[in-house]
Amino acid sequence: MSLTRDDVLNVLKTITDPVSDTDIMAAGLVKALTVSDTQDVRFVIEVPPSQATLYGEVQTAAEAAVKQLAGVGTVSVVMTAHSTPAAPPDLKPQKSAAPSGPQKIPGIDRIIAIASGKGGVGKSTVASNIACALAAEGRRVGLLDADVYGPSQPRMLGVSGRPSSPDGKTILPMRNFGVTMMSIGLMTNDDQAVVWRGPMLMGALQQMMNQVQWGALDVLIVDLPPGTGDVQMTLAQKAHVDGAIIVSTPQDVALLDARKGIDMFNQLNTPILGMIENMSTHICSNCGHEEHVFGHGGVAAEAKKLGVPLMAEIPLHLDIRMAADGGAPIVVSKPDSPQAEAFRVVARALIADDKA
Repeated sequence: MSLTRDDVLNVLKTITDPVSDTDIMAAGLVKALTVSDTQDVRFVIEVPPSQATLYGEVQTAAEAAVKQLAGVGTVSVVMTAHSTPAAPPDLKPQKSAAPSGPQKIPGIDRIIAIASGKGGVGKSTVASNIACALAAEGRRVGLLDADVYGPSQPRMLGVSGRPSSPDGKTILPMRNFGVTMMSIGLMTNDDQAVVWRGPMLMGALQQMMNQVQWGALDVLIVDLPPGTGDVQMTLAQKAHVDGAIIVSTPQDVALLDARKGIDMFNQLNTPILGMIENMSTHICSNCGHEEHVFGHGGVAAEAKKLGVPLMAEIPLHLDIRMAADGGAPIVVSKPDSPQAEAFRVVARALIADDKA
């Protein structure tokens, strides 16, 4: 008989909350409880910051109790501390609060973030093609899909299955087309939403950075989610990021958000390596007419203003979309095409500048 969520809830009701003297379920400490199709159990114990040490034994007891359930797979229990602010938070950047000392990840020479201000500009397509292009140039490449809410790299790189963990601590990544890859999408079902708060996002990102057996890499490409949120801040604050590439369409609305992303990296002291204009132009396959569907030249002007290179103008082309959906990026499926060459130019420029 398969393990159910109620089975887990019932056993957690046997664990006593040392503060309220009720069980941890009645005290409302257990959050985000999930039981996967493979019987893996994950949940969070959320406690007041001042009592985090007190609840260490509770976390251990809860994990041990769940592991005793028949048929259970892996059990992951995360303890987070929360507090209620006494006054509305100050939304202005606080330079004095910026953490110091981002750390190099052992075995990884360089980290490059692929970012965008808004979604839908093709950032993940650009990231997968750059990774494959660098691998084709002989570099040892990793790709971390940090877009936790919308992980698409498993589909784009044609990777399926779940990563294994020989010791319960180290995660073995997947590999295809010469690229070593890890994504939260490999841990969930295709139609399963990731409903996590900020602390869980940050914990997941740090696990994927530090507990994945990346091996020796020349460069780790990080496909970031759109926007300027927890994942971007955690990456820049915890890991030594050598630079960011900003992806945008020429559309004015996309550039507005791209500028915010650039400002975020400036505040986090992360260099901007360059910008890429995606969906730059469309050439009709029937008559050869070139049309700038989203406008033209906006990203080039922004790059010039910032004093950073315009690394590529990627066309809006059906082959790029079909290759991504088919699980083999255009750099792999049609390596001699003009569309693939645009990405290979970016890869060669990164290598020539000693950035990858």
